[in-house]
Amino acid sequence: MKRINILAKVWIVVALLNTGCNSLIDMKPLNEISDANYWTTPDQFKLAANEFYTYLRTFTDIMADGPHSETRADFTYQRDGANLFSNGNNTVPLTDGNWNYSRVRNVNYLLEKAGSYSAPDDIKTYVAEARFFRAYLYFDLLQQFGGVPIIEKPLTVSSAELSAPRNTRDQVADFILSDLDAAIAVLPAESAIAAADKGRISKEAAQSFLSRVALYEGTWQQNRGNSSRANTLLDKAIAASSAVITGNQFSLFAPAALGDSAQKYLFILEDQTSNPAGITKSSNKEYILKNRYDFALRQIRFNITKTVVGNVFVVTKKLADSYLSQDGLPIEKSPLFKGYSGTTTEFQNRDNRMRYNLLQDGQTFWTNNAPRVSWKGDAADIASGQKWNGATGSGYANQKWGTERKLSDQEEAYDYPVIRYAEVLLNYAEAVYERNGSISNADLDKSLNLVRNRVNKTMPKLSNELVGANGLNMRTEIRRERNIELYFEGFRRDDLIRWKTAETEMKQDILGITWKGTAFETRWPGIGAQVVNNVYRLETNRKWADKNYLLPIPSQQIQLNPNLEQNPGW
Repeated sequence: MKRINILAKVWIVVALLNTGCNSLIDMKPLNEISDANYWTTPDQFKLAANEFYTYLRTFTDIMADGPHSETRADFTYQRDGANLFSNGNNTVPLTDGNWNYSRVRNVNYLLEKAGSYSAPDDIKTYVAEARFFRAYLYFDLLQQFGGVPIIEKPLTVSSAELSAPRNTRDQVADFILSDLDAAIAVLPAESAIAAADKGRISKEAAQSFLSRVALYEGTWQQNRGNSSRANTLLDKAIAASSAVITGNQFSLFAPAALGDSAQKYLFILEDQTSNPAGITKSSNKEYILKNRYDFALRQIRFNITKTVVGNVFVVTKKLADSYLSQDGLPIEKSPLFKGYSGTTTEFQNRDNRMRYNLLQDGQTFWTNNAPRVSWKGDAADIASGQKWNGATGSGYANQKWGTERKLSDQEEAYDYPVIRYAEVLLNYAEAVYERNGSISNADLDKSLNLVRNRVNKTMPKLSNELVGANGLNMRTEIRRERNIELYFEGFRRDDLIRWKTAETEMKQDILGITWKGTAFETRWPGIGAQVVNNVYRLETNRKWADKNYLLPIPSQQIQLNPNLEQNPGW
């Protein structure tokens, strides 16, 4: 059988769904061709498993409105209006595409066929991949809805499971972890995956994802008073992330040729010239699992650069104020902080990630329509670029994910990091601290400080001494590093939910730049009526209730199965 490149979708399926169908059975498996002549060779199982890779999260999941979208949190804000999920005004929907079992059914179908295959060792890797993806899909359901029905086989219209109640949250979490444990036991190490198969799920990818799941659920339980279960889960998160770290298969992207700008170019690497050093995707050992794109074979086909660079998405003051000063201290404690008197003074002496994630007033920047020419930052480059006018949006602008190379709209083709090594390092540090109530300097140095100092070579490490001498809180600083490093990657809302701090953070006004007493006051007079306590206020009267920690089950699903109980408060 001819090898199918994993970059390409294997099948193009148009499904006309009846909105009255139960989502547990509403779709024929994408990989069902004909049981009479299929499922007879390992290559056929591999081909079927290829479809699951299209389920991986990608750019639209964080930039369009969805359960993990940045617009549903508080670090970014859409210029065209408030988000109902962000300000606590969403309601119970009739249907919701995120209550979706069609993909689970596809995975279960492969697993069912594998159960009767005559040579199970020949297909064990694809069975392990299927179990990884089932865990991946169920974790998404768990994050959104809590306890959901666990379905382990393809259903028919007469299956008893269609009228079964929801499984408990603990049962779903344990099911996810069981699938991941089974996958880890079989999947090949990254170093053992053949060149032609690079991009497939590795043992380390499954371990990394397990660390994400166990940390999420462990802190969810801990912050809701269930310390015994939390500790068990946090132990799993520590063990899984530690295994990836000690395995030494991945590393942070920090080529000397890019210096601190590695923080920007990591996210827009293409095999065409896309950074001043001409570094290509092969140099990126940080992405443990990625949704892969290629300029010739599979472009993203979403207008990323125009969407995120100072346009649809703007940045809030809360994120801008989160960046440390170069002495490793928060701005309210640091003598290095220059304040807000000028339009760029707050950027001075700050964590270098701030200037690579955000745009400063008057800064030259490049996009696909105003690209770099020489890649040297010289006169030709500057003439081709644009100057950012800070007197727009919130006054803070994003540049993360924006290409600097010449492209037509929607032709970007950088990979999406489903899991990257920086997250694993941060997972480890947080899990250790939350499990023990403390963390040693040695554990910080082998994890969080590698991330912190990647582009901040002179910034003091996070240490117990730094925390103690400056009246800091270790948990706050560990969470700060996560917020800054994983900004705009679909984590913020989920983190606030598992930490149970959304009830405080999400109620706060959405704020922009300091306006009163700065040059913005004369340059941008039109927002004066929205200035409160000297600061531009974009949105107020936000709310968050306990019910918002979970999404409501679509009402149609409860009509179809009355044994499904609605989430509390809805």
